[in-house]
Amino acid sequence: MPVKAPEPTDNGGPAASRFRSVRRGRLFVAVAALAFLAVSIATMGWAFRPRTLPAPNGRLIYSDDFEGSALRDDWRQSEADPGWTAGRWQVVGGRLRGEKIHNAALWLRVPLPEKVRIEFDARAETPDGDVKAEVFGDGRTHQSGYIAIHGGWRNTVRAIARRDEHAEERKEDNRCDVVGRRTRCVEPDVDYHWALVRTGDTLEWYLNGTLLLTYPDTHPVRGRHFAFNGWEAVTSFDNLRIYDLSD
Repeated sequence: MPVKAPEPTDNGGPAASRFRSVRRGRLFVAVAALAFLAVSIATMGWAFRPRTLPAPNGRLIYSDDFEGSALRDDWRQSEADPGWTAGRWQVVGGRLRGEKIHNAALWLRVPLPEKVRIEFDARAETPDGDVKAEVFGDGRTHQSGYIAIHGGWRNTVRAIARRDEHAEERKEDNRCDVVGRRTRCVEPDVDYHWALVRTGDTLEWYLNGTLLLTYPDTHPVRGRHFAFNGWEAVTSFDNLRIYDLSD
């Protein structure tokens, strides 16, 4: 009686074994690629997550809530642009208010520390926006430092400029809402909380706790003064706080 040959134990021989190895290899590559993609997406999500303003960690060196009926002696108004008449800065209803200022900035006499955080509330009183503040200036001259503009040029642009509001090098954010047929970066009669921060060579501007714009500068302007400013539009400010971040 013929002897029955033993059943093969290699499940198909060498060719089948090679096929299984290739399949396992492809499966491993696919799993590794998916894992890499997941990590990349998570990393990108973290990278594009808006930066938020950290809690104050410095020493409060100045504050002004604009109470009373007049400005403190800590403030000094500069001259308007040539050919224009300066409007008057006033304390009205517990707020600093300016109208038709024409770049006659209100400079704080108290010098800024090199590493500083400046916070305040700012409001456009009309749909024209155009809320402005200056930092690291000389205490006398418009555009002697950096100018932060919220809703400039008929409420269409948010920008940081260095010594020239109209310079091509200014940093802009044009992601503003369109209301009807008009672009609007600033809603009228709404307080926006500003924070201007510099601890190195980059000026950061946070709006309502979220980073809006930065101005990296390899040769930073080293002026020591801060100012509120404006052009034609009616704007107001409140709750100024300045922190020394040097410690």
